[in-house]
Order: sequence, then C-alpha cells, then structure tokens
Amino acid sequence: MSLIVMCVIAFVVIAISKWWYRWSNPKSNGKDHRLLKPHGFYEISPFIKKRMLRYGPLFKTNIFGSNTVVATDPDVIFEIFRQENKSFVSSYPDGYRKVFGKGSLLVKHGDLHKRTKQITMQLLGSEGLKRNMIGDINHANRELLRSAASQGTFDAKDTLTSLLLGILIPKMLSKIQPETERNLMDNIKGFNFDWFRSFCALSPWKAFYKVIMARRAAMQVMNDIFSARKESGERHGDFLDTLLEDVIFDENSALQHIFTLLVVAKDATTLANCLIVKLIAQNPKVLAELKREHNAILQNRADKKAGVSWEEHKHNMNFTNMVINESLRLMNLSPIMFRKAVKDVEIQGYTIPEGWIVAVAPSVVHYDPKIYENPSEFNPWRWEGKDLVKGSKSFMVFGGGLRQCVGAEFARLQIAIFLHHLVTNYDFWVAQDWEVTRTPIPLFPKEIMINISQSHTN
Repeated sequence: MSLIVMCVIAFVVIAISKWWYRWSNPKSNGKDHRLLKPHGFYEISPFIKKRMLRYGPLFKTNIFGSNTVVATDPDVIFEIFRQENKSFVSSYPDGYRKVFGKGSLLVKHGDLHKRTKQITMQLLGSEGLKRNMIGDINHANRELLRSAASQGTFDAKDTLTSLLLGILIPKMLSKIQPETERNLMDNIKGFNFDWFRSFCALSPWKAFYKVIMARRAAMQVMNDIFSARKESGERHGDFLDTLLEDVIFDENSALQHIFTLLVVAKDATTLANCLIVKLIAQNPKVLAELKREHNAILQNRADKKAGVSWEEHKHNMNFTNMVINESLRLMNLSPIMFRKAVKDVEIQGYTIPEGWIVAVAPSVVHYDPKIYENPSEFNPWRWEGKDLVKGSKSFMVFGGGLRQCVGAEFARLQIAIFLHHLVTNYDFWVAQDWEVTRTPIPLFPKEIMINISQSHTN
C-alpha cells in the first residue's frame, strides 16, 4: 500500500513539476495569435479572461512567440507605468515596428522619447491647441456638418478622417500644393488597422502588404515635400521645422514621427467620434442633457456665431466630458500596451523576469464590475463628481505615466467641438445600426452612415 501511495505521490509531484515548468516557460511557436481571436465589443479578450480565471490577475503566457507576463490588476499596471524608463521600456511586437517605422514615437524610450514628447506637446498640448488650432477645429467641424446636412447623410468615418487630416497636415507640413496634400491624405487613409484584423484571416500578408505600401507612398510624398523645401531654403514655421531644429531629429526620423502622429490621430479620434455619435443617438436622455449643456453655452455667448472658446471648452462642458470619458472607457482603443522588463522586477510579490515582455491590459480594468457597476452599460452619470481629465488607476484610456498619449488633449477638444456644433444645430440618427468587434482592438465597419438634417427645435 505504501508503495502505491509513494508512486501516486511521485506521479503527482512529476505532474505538478511539469505543469509548473510549462507555466513558467510557455511554448513558443512564433504564431500564437489566440489573443487576436474576434470577440464581442463589450467583452474582454477570451484569451485573457480564461487565463485570469485560472492563474489570477498577473500571469505568464506566450504572445507572438515571446515569453510574456500579462498584467490586469490596476495597482500592478499603475506601478509598471510608474517605473517607465527605470524598470520597463516600450517594446511592441515586430509587426508594429515594421508598420510604423523605427522613427515612430511608439518604439522610442528613455531620453529620446522624453524629448520627442516635449516637442510634440508644443503642437498638441494645451497651449498649442489654444493658440494655433482651436479656431481651425471650429471652422472645420462647422463646415463638415453644414455640408453633410445639405446632403442628408454622410459617412462619418471617412468624413471625420478627412476633417482631422485636413486640420493636422497644414500644421505639420504647411504651404504644400492642394494636389500634394490630397495625395498624402489618400495614402494616410490607406494606412488602417485592417492589417491587425488580417491576423485572423487565411491570408494575413495581403492586408499587411497594403499598409506597408500605403506607408511607403506617404513617406515618399513627405520626402518630396522635404526635398523641395530644402532646395528652396525657405522656412515655413510649421511642425516639421520645429522637429528639424532639434538635434535629435534628422529628415527621416522627423518624417516618420509626423507619419505616426497623423495615423494615430486620424484613427483614434475618428473612431471615438463615431462611437459617441452612435451612443448618444441611441440614448435620448444623454442627448437631451448634452443639448441642455451646449444650448446654455450658446445663450451665454456674446457672439452667437462664434465657435467654441478655450474657456468654454475647459469650464462649461462638464457633462460633455462625462460622455467622452464613458465612451472612451467602453471603446478601449488601446486595450493592450507592451513593455519589456530591463531587469528582474518584483511587484506585489510577483517577479517579472528580465527580458520578458509585459502586456499591460487596462481594458480589463475598464470592464471590471468591482470598479464600474454594470460595466457594459453606457452611463455618463457614473462620472459625476469625479476628475474628468486626469487618468487614474481605474481609468487609463490614454495610457499612463511618462508614455501617456500626446494627443489626448487634441482628441478631447475635437470631440467636444464636434458635439457642440452637432447637438446645437442638427437632428441626426444612425442610418443603419452597426456593431463593433474586437481582436482585441475595436474593429469598426468600413462605412458608418449617419442621417442628418438642420434642427428646428434648438
């Protein structure tokens, strides 16, 4: 009997040891795309959820062929962000590097990232927006909606993408010919996240090839712009000039940085705009409160034809910011952010080995029922009385720490101004309902048609 017991114990020990080894050293085949399996918009990734239930909020696995620790606990995520450039550095999969280029802000870290961010905030930070951009954003949104209403319907996704690029390109690359600007805009539009969706398809390289070619074409247009500028010797006083005045930028890295900013801004802000239109169109109570807030702004404005002022944006749009926060929480445009441990790091009793990738998943926090009651419900009033601008351990839609998104203020301003002109002047509704899936990045339909007409009740 004792022999049988010893054999059983030995078997159990071997089994546990084998399980522990597999858990500590997950098999890598370089093709682990289970994380990208499509799932519902109001769900966290089944890949993550299954492992959380089994291992807890911090677990080891394999993603894209790399040993990876996935962090879903808000305190752990906050600590990882806090130790940016000390214990962790940005480290995205090779696909990101190939698609965005080595000069992208996404793949820079340390002093190089810090300086790049400082320069970029001159354009997209509060002072730059207040001084150089708010007027253009007002004008562009007013004209977009006026044109859309004259037609009765518009593709919000395509139209808003054009609007955002039309605002940003002249600020970054000024005084270029209209045909050149259209060419650049078309190529930037051609660079989209269908390549990410394609990992789940049978022929992923087709979409990947398309975005690589779109990026190459866009870079060629910008290189031609730079060459013409260099030949003329003329200064333009735009963002490209600002970048080139700094010693950390050469021609190629400056243009790659501009490319990244244009792509990220047009995708993130456009999709957030589209989702908000859908959510408020389907929630009359929210729409009514938005109209009340923005009509009050109009009534208190001396010049009724003027656009949104900086003071109105900062001090008179409390409910608008509640709507924006709630929409961004549900959207989770950046559901996972990648870091690499540059040394062994101990966090709350866990040891993250040096060289391992860390996949930070704030999307799990945003859908945690312990933090957000009925997390899949669109409820802007849950933000009442809370800080509506700063991030926190429970709200990380723009990342956190030193790598918080440089375009956060621009996105908020654009969405707020768009909503102001929309709800004070127009009636609108979704022409055909549409759904968003995740992989885990939210994937929107190619067209988002909105019916719109001049309002006679506001």
